[in-house]
Amino acid sequence: SGAFNAIRVRGIPVVLVLLARLTTTALGVAAGRALLDRQASAPALARAALVSSAAVQLVGYLSPWFPSNRLPGETPLYVAWTLVYYGGWLVYLGRSKRIAALYG
Repeated sequence: SGAFNAIRVRGIPVVLVLLARLTTTALGVAAGRALLDRQASAPALARAALVSSAAVQLVGYLSPWFPSNRLPGETPLYVAWTLVYYGGWLVYLGRSKRIAALYG
C-alpha cells in the first residue's frame, strides 16, 4: 500500500510493478486452490506461481522503480535469499515423492 504514494513520483513503472504483483498474487491463489483440490495440473501451476513470484520480487529488489527501505549493501543478500527460498520450493516440487503420489 505504501507504493501507491510513489505512483506520482515514479510514474508508470510503479504501476506496472503493482500490476505484476497483483497478477502474481492471483496466480499464487489459483495454484493454492489447485493444490487443495488435488488437480493434476497443480504442481505445474505452483511452479509457475513460484517463478512468477521470484521474478517480481527480484525486479522489485533490482530496479529503481519501486520504493524500498533497504540499507546500502543489503540488496545482494535479499536477492540471494530470494533465489535460495524459491529455488528450494521448486526443487521440492520437482523431487517430492508425496507430490508425485498425490498428483501423478
